[in-house]
Amino acid sequence: MSAGKEEFYRIQKLPPYVFAVVNEMKARLRAKQYDVIDLGMGNPDGATPKAVVSKTIEAARNPRNHRYSISRGIPNLRLEIVKRYKSRYGVELDPESEAIVTIGAKDALAHLLFAVIGPGDVVASPNPCYPIHQYGVVMAEGHACTVPMPDPGTFLEHLKDLYKEARKPRMILISFPHNPTTQCVDLEFFKEVVALAAAYGTMVVHDFAYADICFDGYEAPSILQVEGAKEVAVEIYSMSKSFNMAGWRVGFCLGNRKMIAALARIKSYLDYGIFQPIQIASIIALRECEAETRKICGVYQRRRDVLIEGLNRAGWPVAAPKGSMFVWAEVPERFRAMGSLEFSKLLLEKALVAVSPGVGFGPLGEGYVRFALVENDHRIRQAVRSVKSFLKAG
Repeated sequence: MSAGKEEFYRIQKLPPYVFAVVNEMKARLRAKQYDVIDLGMGNPDGATPKAVVSKTIEAARNPRNHRYSISRGIPNLRLEIVKRYKSRYGVELDPESEAIVTIGAKDALAHLLFAVIGPGDVVASPNPCYPIHQYGVVMAEGHACTVPMPDPGTFLEHLKDLYKEARKPRMILISFPHNPTTQCVDLEFFKEVVALAAAYGTMVVHDFAYADICFDGYEAPSILQVEGAKEVAVEIYSMSKSFNMAGWRVGFCLGNRKMIAALARIKSYLDYGIFQPIQIASIIALRECEAETRKICGVYQRRRDVLIEGLNRAGWPVAAPKGSMFVWAEVPERFRAMGSLEFSKLLLEKALVAVSPGVGFGPLGEGYVRFALVENDHRIRQAVRSVKSFLKAG
């Protein structure tokens, strides 16, 4: 059979990408010169701190940095993330055995799953969830078990029920502040997860992509703050949102030595690490740019307030999230029967505002849409006016 007609083994396991429908429609409208306000993809629009850019340029001029780097990350970068965890969370980590640099959070997650999950292993994660949390498991031959999460407490109760079944979870995969629902947890939640995992010999992976994007005095805890967490858990930290470094692709996996070693071994076969000037510049980001991170968080909080206040005034009641760079909004009642994808298409057609349909994050995302806070205040106000006109006409 020719490659053109073949159903490739892993590709056929992946469903059509729901978000592609909205993206294609958005592209058609822009091609016709329509001014679409894109609040769909969570793609940070802010500039990377100047000190980071300057250091990259300086390091890139040195021919020694043009060679292959190290797949697990240069020692000084691993040391810097360990220092951050000590100062920020009071967590002691060994930079040699409990920290690895990854090519963003997706690299960490996907390759960790390949390293530690076997055929049929059950991986429990919230429904709805960020797509790689489910389909990374599928590609690794595991069984993705999505657990309803109307709220974190209910998720925990459903998780406990899973352990009464014959096929118990091999891994719990969670992320807080949560994408897409924006739900946040306290340290007590993580204590229960760690205790459950320790009792049953389960691994835990916490995707901490929005560690620093928290509002109204809320501070997101690290799962590694829990006593005994390193016996069962790793945490994935990303510089994408905290430092406006999404395109730079710098992340970390931290915690359990055995899981870190497995990831390091897989990566040694797959890559030579991140371009070394970027790693050197990332050291500067972690060491010198904490004030920039606070400013970035402030920008997202202001945008959140503009969007939430505007939607509520427009007659679309939405609660303000305490973390993440998103707003998770229930589809207005009179449009709910059409489903989140058709509603998103209608909003794009009539209001020229692009959002992500909730169903793209799992069946229990149906009935919701996700706004990403990736346009400036002026553009968000413009979007709100368009949405208000659409709702009034509808």
